[in-house]
Amino acid sequence: YGKNTIKFLRLHKEGKKQFVKEVEVCAHLRLTSPQEYLEGNNSLVIPTDTIKNIVLVLAKKNGISSLEQFAIDICNHFMTTFCQVAYVKAYVQEVPWQRLHEDGVPHIHSFICVPDGIRFCEAEQCRNGPLIVFAGIKDLKLMKTTQSGFEGFYKNEHTTLPERHDRILCGEFFCKWSYGECKDFDFNCIWKQIRECILEAFAGPPDCGEYSPSYQKTVNCIQMLVLSRVPQVQVIEVVLNNTFYNVVDMKNLGLTNDKEVLVPVETPYGSCACTLGRK
Repeated sequence: YGKNTIKFLRLHKEGKKQFVKEVEVCAHLRLTSPQEYLEGNNSLVIPTDTIKNIVLVLAKKNGISSLEQFAIDICNHFMTTFCQVAYVKAYVQEVPWQRLHEDGVPHIHSFICVPDGIRFCEAEQCRNGPLIVFAGIKDLKLMKTTQSGFEGFYKNEHTTLPERHDRILCGEFFCKWSYGECKDFDFNCIWKQIRECILEAFAGPPDCGEYSPSYQKTVNCIQMLVLSRVPQVQVIEVVLNNTFYNVVDMKNLGLTNDKEVLVPVETPYGSCACTLGRK
């Protein structure tokens, strides 16, 4: 049991310059006894309102240097404070505020919410067990307008999809990875590095791109690049919910539409997922 969607804004000041971190936290506990379920005995139950207050107090006292460290702080607090807690899990996700820039100059106290992917993390721990930390990015929507195709696939009497050697590749990514033994990692730096790997593997070189023969191959390329460059990552899961675009037939309008006007196919949409880890 626990408390979901604990939302708050943490404001930090350094002189005149201000910093913001707006997050949503879910904190769940498992107690050493299920007596509250079986017997209606609440003597060990930490109220969910107390859980919420603890999260807010930790944000006040410790700040949020990184989402991962804040999730670790939550786990550590419940494990070291309450002997009846057998397991704790903390999920933290961030609202994507970015500092405003005017003529290249960063503003000291103004921000803009940019939907270019939502950062999240999870930390979980069993009593007498290791602390496990996951991190990720979700709702990251990417598109490339060429250098993508889908050919040579299996066909039978139910196949109506034509082969394509030049199509739009568009989709929304969910990426989640796990760390090995948690040391004094720079979680912020690692997260930015992985995000750059995702963008690079998806798009290819900026002057020419890179051909994608399938959504599945693109997913694998992302995972392989992350594992090759970020040794702290042990396992990475990628889910791609792809959006298809159809060319509008304008012959009845007396026009030739050479893939200049397209409409998205909202449903059903395709999806592929893969989890890849080190040996």
